[in-house]
Amino acid sequence: MSPNRPGRPRDERVDAAILQATRVLLAEAGYAGLTVAAVAARAGIGKAAIYRRYATKQEMVFAATMHGAQVPQPPDTGSLRADLRWLAATITGMIGAPGVGGVLGGLLADMEDEAVATAMRGFAALERATIALILDRATARGELPAAPDPAFVHAVMMGAIFARLHVFGEGDREGFADDLASTVAGGLIHPAGGLPRQGDGTATPG
Repeated sequence: MSPNRPGRPRDERVDAAILQATRVLLAEAGYAGLTVAAVAARAGIGKAAIYRRYATKQEMVFAATMHGAQVPQPPDTGSLRADLRWLAATITGMIGAPGVGGVLGGLLADMEDEAVATAMRGFAALERATIALILDRATARGELPAAPDPAFVHAVMMGAIFARLHVFGEGDREGFADDLASTVAGGLIHPAGGLPRQGDGTATPG
């Protein structure tokens, strides 16, 4: 990823103009029709200003529709289920926004390019760090005997929400977020078998 490249301090007004222009042009032209040149023109800046922030169109689009180098930090609600409810609602808000389904499809197709895939994995690592914090808190509270692999929980949560929104197209987002949080929390607290442990990919006995 390139959002934290060294150099002169970034102008937050330019940051905001780039992201807003990207969102507007995605709505007008779609993911395939979006170009860095068009975003620069709409934002009233040069392309160099964009490339100082984002190495590729895909990074710029991800930052505009999902998140950039900063991700929302989870509140400490005091329970794993409530923390996961926050996580489910946050993911739903990001990938359930109008037009994001098409954007995600385009990004997935472009991940055949290794540079794009590397950048997307970097964004995923930021998300998993947030999930790791939730799991570590639950472990410290004694809700979990050991922290499960954040990548496992990430895949379960993201996969279920993506399928619900963009494969099945079903509504009742709040009810689904509640159900998903309860199901995942219950499975982590009382696993029927074993769960992948953080760090080694092995399973803890249930």
